[in-house]
Amino acid sequence: MARYDPDWVRAHYDEYGTREWNRWEESGVERIKFHIHLYYLQTHVRPGGRVLEIGAGAGRFTRELARICERIVVADLSPGQLRLNRENAARLGFAPSVEDWVECDLCDLTPHFADGTFETIVCTGGPLSYVFERRDDAVRELYRVAKDGGTLVISVMSLWGAVHQFLPGVLDIAPAANRAILATGDLSPETIGPARHYTHMYRSDELRRTLEDGGWAVETMSASNCLATNWVDLLDDLDERGPIWAHLLEMELEACREPGCVDMGSHMIAVCRKAAS
Repeated sequence: MARYDPDWVRAHYDEYGTREWNRWEESGVERIKFHIHLYYLQTHVRPGGRVLEIGAGAGRFTRELARICERIVVADLSPGQLRLNRENAARLGFAPSVEDWVECDLCDLTPHFADGTFETIVCTGGPLSYVFERRDDAVRELYRVAKDGGTLVISVMSLWGAVHQFLPGVLDIAPAANRAILATGDLSPETIGPARHYTHMYRSDELRRTLEDGGWAVETMSASNCLATNWVDLLDDLDERGPIWAHLLEMELEACREPGCVDMGSHMIAVCRKAAS
């Protein structure tokens, strides 16, 4: 069974460095993923509320959150990513919207945050995918620190979306190993042996069940991308300031919400609510 190793995650993202900021601009497909994530932040983050952004990385979404609200607590397991977040906040002018930068573990927030502290929690990019068997602890902690009626916007790595996007590489793996990955959702030493990246990839029903078991009411689920995933060359030829690109984004948003497409992006996004007492 795959096990959560916070030291590995911390070291991985310390070494990952500025790539955590740059990855959303690497291709048209990545920019679509960013747009879909941003849509859910813009439509569900409350402008007047206090926001916890956990797994914030170098701050690509922190900058966008700062355009919506002015009370953000940035949290991450990686001190290297927190340092980059601070530097980007100072360089790009969104530091006034950040109350604090906190190094902490998603699975135990009790040393840092009291019950019912935040109106909105943002946990995008896949932090829940790294905690493996402690996912229930992490979801309960997110629930605990949310205020009654509070919102969670979360995204995780998607199992079938990864197969969809990276099929040639998947087919390079021995079928027995692939079957183990599909059965568990785990890229781990047990399923792929020594590797640069270990994570748990979710199916949509598994993500919904995990969130609901933690107390959350799931209101919306979406893929992060769908239609244009394997059309990189086509996207390179589109004017991203023109009407065709805008229409593609419109279609992507609609398609990604379709039940048959939720599993087909590299990430799955869920918007959840904590019931008011």
